[in-house]
Amino acid sequence: MDETTEDISTLPPPPLWRHCMAMLYDTLLVIPLFMAAAGVWVAVLGPTESISEPAVPAYLQWCSWLVILIAFFGVFWRRAGQTLGMQAWRIKLITDSGEPLSWRSVILRVVGAFIAASPFAAGYLWRYVRPHRLYWHDSLSGTRLVCLPKKGG
Repeated sequence: MDETTEDISTLPPPPLWRHCMAMLYDTLLVIPLFMAAAGVWVAVLGPTESISEPAVPAYLQWCSWLVILIAFFGVFWRRAGQTLGMQAWRIKLITDSGEPLSWRSVILRVVGAFIAASPFAAGYLWRYVRPHRLYWHDSLSGTRLVCLPKKGG
């Protein structure tokens, strides 16, 4: 059975624990990308004279991480609305309009999720005070998560 936008839009949001498990899964996929980027920067910039001196300036590392996050999530979300972690936990990201995600929505969601995580994950707890259990970065990017039913059930 193929899902249509109308069918998907009526699905409930995933429980917080399920979304956290998908985020953990995706974190385990992104960390090696961060490590590879650091390795590339060290190869380009060369080693430092002292072990107490960082080989890669902090601003360059943070910018690299942001680009990696936007590219990682952007490729998956724009292609199928799911990262590998979201696929494993049957979660899908959809837009309010039913259209595929734009790069603008991806950037707003990634940056918004980072901001939502601080202070004290307030943007993630926002789902308990908003209707339809939307996270803060869902409202910002015009997206929402839905929990997909089991296949063949």
